[in-house]
Amino acid sequence: MFEHSRILAALSLAALTLIACDSQQNAEKAGPMNNAQDTQSEELANNQTTEDPFLWLEEVEGEEALAWVIKQNERSLKILQGDERYQPMFDAASAILNSDERITSASLRGAYAYNFWQDENNVRGLWRRMPIADYKAGKENWETILDIDKLAEEEGENWVYKGSDCLEPDYNRCILTLSRGGSDASVRREFDIASASFVEDGFVLPQAKASTAWVDQDTLLIAYPANEGEITQSGYPRTVRLWQRGEDPAKNAPLIKVAVEDVAVWPYAGKSHGKTFVGLIHSKTFFESEYFLVDPENGTLSALPLPEKSELQGLSLGQMIFTLQQDWQHGDAQFKTGSVIAYDPESDKANLIFAPANRQAVNSVATAEDMVYINLLDNIVGKAYRYRLAEQEDGQWVGEKINLPDAGVVSVSSVNHDNGEALLYFENPTTPESLYFVEADSNQPQLLQSSPAFFDATGMVTRQYEATSKDGTKVPYFVTAKQSVLDAGPAPTMQYGYGGFQIAITPGYSAINGKLWLENGGVWVLSNIRGGGEFGPEWHQAALKHNRQKAYDDFFAIAEDLIAKGITDADHLGAVGRSNGGLLMGVAFTQRPDLYKAIDIGVPLLDMLRYDKLLAGASWVGEYGDPDIPEDRAVLETFSPYQNLEADKDYPVPFFYTSTKDDRVHPGHARKMAAKLEAMGKDFLYYENIEGGHAGSANQDQLAKRLALEYVYYSRMLMDE
Repeated sequence: MFEHSRILAALSLAALTLIACDSQQNAEKAGPMNNAQDTQSEELANNQTTEDPFLWLEEVEGEEALAWVIKQNERSLKILQGDERYQPMFDAASAILNSDERITSASLRGAYAYNFWQDENNVRGLWRRMPIADYKAGKENWETILDIDKLAEEEGENWVYKGSDCLEPDYNRCILTLSRGGSDASVRREFDIASASFVEDGFVLPQAKASTAWVDQDTLLIAYPANEGEITQSGYPRTVRLWQRGEDPAKNAPLIKVAVEDVAVWPYAGKSHGKTFVGLIHSKTFFESEYFLVDPENGTLSALPLPEKSELQGLSLGQMIFTLQQDWQHGDAQFKTGSVIAYDPESDKANLIFAPANRQAVNSVATAEDMVYINLLDNIVGKAYRYRLAEQEDGQWVGEKINLPDAGVVSVSSVNHDNGEALLYFENPTTPESLYFVEADSNQPQLLQSSPAFFDATGMVTRQYEATSKDGTKVPYFVTAKQSVLDAGPAPTMQYGYGGFQIAITPGYSAINGKLWLENGGVWVLSNIRGGGEFGPEWHQAALKHNRQKAYDDFFAIAEDLIAKGITDADHLGAVGRSNGGLLMGVAFTQRPDLYKAIDIGVPLLDMLRYDKLLAGASWVGEYGDPDIPEDRAVLETFSPYQNLEADKDYPVPFFYTSTKDDRVHPGHARKMAAKLEAMGKDFLYYENIEGGHAGSANQDQLAKRLALEYVYYSRMLMDE
């Protein structure tokens, strides 16, 4: 199947919410080689002249570094788990995460609905399926395809399921992605669904950051470092090869080998209207790519004339569907930034599917054989449309709105490429998720399942406001709380932010947040700052590189607006973010400690003068700038949290969390920042999960633990006098 959008998601510093996403929908396909950490450890061992006294903490599994981690974990867990609120919060989070009443999400493939399910009895999870007709009817006759707990026990491995890529049209042969402990680097193995077993002498790729695409049952297109020197500085594959069954891929000449300074190269393949599309994507930077078609018979490449700032979303009606992050003139046609277009490589013609208006943005695109689904944000309110090619006008696409409830978050969960059936979600902060099924010939969705109300939302409201940033830009944000709490005056408030990689932050339903925070009198704020994708590519590009401070100014402007409105005050305001949002937290900690009483810093980037040397960091130079370029370094120095700590400055007590197995954002960022605070004699809390990857947790129990730790921290810092 076509997997390019998932590749990009894995390549990014994904905006993971406080509740983990379904692994079935998150087939990780990109990241550094598993030996990248070892290479960096050798570099550290040979570096005797560094000015950074905490560089030794970058040795991920070094004896001294792990001893420091264990010491910090023991100290912090004693405090947080010793709080009388911890166990009730853990129990409540675990009950929600493992509840049998959760929506049973699915991926629609051919005649089957596929689901990945984790609960207290299936900690690692079950990969299972049932006929779509039975799934629609609400039956529970799941056929288990693979029991990950059983597999891990039989093979003596710490397997974490990362997804599957199955060969159309029958989807019986799949490449399964299995991670050791949750890291991005994974093993890929061929699996036969009919026999529910791995294929004897089938396709197998050892642990690495890799990607595969099916050409036919005996041929794969693979991005995989089969030989020395075949990974980029970012840690991703430099080569793509055709791999015939029974061959040694290392002996095949690459179809392409990109520069070591580039980000990566990825394969794609799919079928539409009798046409087979096999190709590769050369990611020159995180946001700039070249697209090629591959002739599998002779391995020749044909370049496509798409702009470099564009993203391939799928195939429909024998055409390639792209989103544009820049204006594009092609022939007589002019397409604007943010548009969705259809491109036919045979005729070299491009046609517009959709162009967003002001305050609109395309949040996601999903394709089927005869139609394209677009998830639209309209002033950050979700809508879903389905587009078809009009019969009466050549090349013209006509859209119809899917009739879902208004004033909430809409997401297209899965589209059956064969026939256009789709699963869509609707939710808002006080309305639990509902899952709808949409037939290909109807815009009236059928309600399949709704989550129970995991918390009491009686009297709770959500309000959208705007703050004025330092440069005069109006920045929206959402506030959710009990009306009585808002009426009472300054209240314990957590402000969430991300602001990067064109990822939109939308106000959805969080059962954990509602149960552990809102029910207890807390206020939750979502910040739609620049750098995100709430208003399309231009909103993102406004805070790139040298303009990065604008995202941080937006965040602070919202905090000040919350205080001015009397919603909270500096003694009751906290901030929370992870990944790129963790960098935002580090900047808030160092630049505006006067605004915040608590700062929750998750799987963060913090050393921005060295981030590009650590794991996947070099791939994000397009977002932040290059520390080796003097002009970029001068800007990075102004906000890099690690370098901007001051011994004589008063800071709130922060909570850091990360994962030893995070091979996307190096755990050394959090370790070094905490150690530097320790050397300055300043207090902090720290928790590092020994596994879990960039998600910070590998199963529901680990997630419940981390969430309980966070909410105990919020409560201690903001609710206790």
